[in-house]
Amino acid sequence: MLKRWDVLGVGCNSVDYVYRVPAPPLADSPTAKLRIREHATMCGGQMATAMAACSSFGLRAAYLGAVGDDQNGRLVLSELERRGVDTSLVMTRPCPNRFAVITVDPNGDRIVLWDRDDRLNLTTSDIDRGVIPLARLLHVDDEDPEAAITAALVARDAGVPSTSDIDRVTDRTAALIDAVTIPIFAQHVPSEMTGVANLERAVRKLRKPHHELVGVTLGASGAALLVGDAWLVDAPPPVAAVDTTGAGDVFRAALIYARLSGYQPRELLRFANAAAALSCTRRGALPGVPSLEDVQRFTGG
Repeated sequence: MLKRWDVLGVGCNSVDYVYRVPAPPLADSPTAKLRIREHATMCGGQMATAMAACSSFGLRAAYLGAVGDDQNGRLVLSELERRGVDTSLVMTRPCPNRFAVITVDPNGDRIVLWDRDDRLNLTTSDIDRGVIPLARLLHVDDEDPEAAITAALVARDAGVPSTSDIDRVTDRTAALIDAVTIPIFAQHVPSEMTGVANLERAVRKLRKPHHELVGVTLGASGAALLVGDAWLVDAPPPVAAVDTTGAGDVFRAALIYARLSGYQPRELLRFANAAAALSCTRRGALPGVPSLEDVQRFTGG
């Protein structure tokens, strides 16, 4: 059977209310009250941003998730469709869509406050086992862990590689790490999971025999990969960051593109870091997604 998609993403979306402020907000300080310099409404969310980025890189991307039946839900759907993402697997629920309030300071650093109606939660029954083998790769986040674990296990049984967005520790994080074949962690997760302060040793402790590689995002310091016995660390090209929202999602999308394109580990890491850094020079999650040509020009490739 021919593959229908290059990548299928299972996870969350959001409508972001982004407020640019003149300084980092800090309680009990002169910046405890700040006048908003500008504001905008933008689409985002981990999986929606990652799938939009995959599509921007030229991959056939599909999104499996839930949206609300309000204007925000319709906005997310229309934006994904406009960017070439297949939304035929999206479920519409009778509730408001997930949203986030995001402050961005002059350094590009952000604070995210979010809310999501429980009716938007994905369950194991929402995972159509028949569609997962139609993708060359599955990408999941950790927003609804049982659904993500189910999808990743179906993918493993079908011989489909799976990547993950793991940025928090819960009682189901270990099971999700075990289910996927390419776990990608936020920087704090490996040490929090293992109690080992040294990042490399913590990642080595978490690695399973079926893991093809393990990734860790390091914020402004770039990212690291554990591939076989090799521990690879790469810093991104220097940029003037204006908004870091969505950078980790773009990193994962770029890693997916590079993995499916046959990049070797070092060039894979370099490409993904460059894509994430470039996204930081633009405002918003989906609006900040670069094209493949953008990244290639940026890297001189």
